[in-house]
Amino acid sequence: MINSKHIGLGTAAIGRPLYINIKQDANTEPFSLPIFKENGLEVLEDAYNKGIRYFDTSPGYGIAEQLLLQWLKTKNDPSIQVSTKWGYTYVANFDPNATQHEVKEHSLNKLNEQWEFSKELLPYLKVYQIHSATFDTGVLENVEVLKRLHELKQEHNIIIGLTTTGANQTEVLEKGLSIQVENESLFQSFQCTYNILDQSVFKYAEALKSLKGPFIIKEALANGRLIPNEDYPQYRKLYDLINRLAKQYNVGADAIALRYCIAVFPEALVLSGANNAEHLSANLKADQFSLTNSEIEQLSAFKISNSSYWEERKALTWN
Repeated sequence: MINSKHIGLGTAAIGRPLYINIKQDANTEPFSLPIFKENGLEVLEDAYNKGIRYFDTSPGYGIAEQLLLQWLKTKNDPSIQVSTKWGYTYVANFDPNATQHEVKEHSLNKLNEQWEFSKELLPYLKVYQIHSATFDTGVLENVEVLKRLHELKQEHNIIIGLTTTGANQTEVLEKGLSIQVENESLFQSFQCTYNILDQSVFKYAEALKSLKGPFIIKEALANGRLIPNEDYPQYRKLYDLINRLAKQYNVGADAIALRYCIAVFPEALVLSGANNAEHLSANLKADQFSLTNSEIEQLSAFKISNSSYWEERKALTWN
């Protein structure tokens, strides 16, 4: 079994057929929901058999929560841990031509509505997160929501967390770290974008180490931009370095990008977004070698401003 103690499985790609990423493989076959569900369950089982025990999901990921719940009913393994979120509703109905894929709502009603399903993931559910907390929705100042999350924490002995997105994710993270309910820190887990290009959350590394719950890294591959791609000539030197390291360690470019995150945050969980056995196996090779300090420094030198990073990300499409 591959040692995957640093890697968890993000389930967005097995719960909805379209997501924000650089398209790597063209699929011309018509969409079939039954086949899609079957494939999703196979990915979950494959991940488990390869040693993954952490699974991250959301009602915003289409049928991901439902698939995970169905799959968990076949297991009796207390080492499995699940995190899920609230605040996004999937509305595309598996239509590749949909103009809107998800709706964001950080209200108390939405929290209570989505909790009614998400609680079925207990006792595997360990972390419950606000999905993409931002200042725009006012969720971090909504006293009713914060109190309700604290109630869920106490009642079910779960960790409350939040996920960040956008150019101001560090400001949201800082705000989250400061929030207290009944004289105790409410948020003890954070899921943030971190990768070779956007290293902005690193300045909070010490605070993230002291959390009771996990620090979770998402978008470690920068939505596919860290896989050498002719559409991004500005990263040619970075791609050359990644390719050289990949050849040196006999792994793919994806494993280099994932290993970089593991090296910088060795106590974090780094999410793989794989939706098939081949990509998952390639991702898991990140736990089979180590980068040198010099190689980590060389990769770190390619960071860009988080504003540039998120402007570029905005240009990516659902596919």
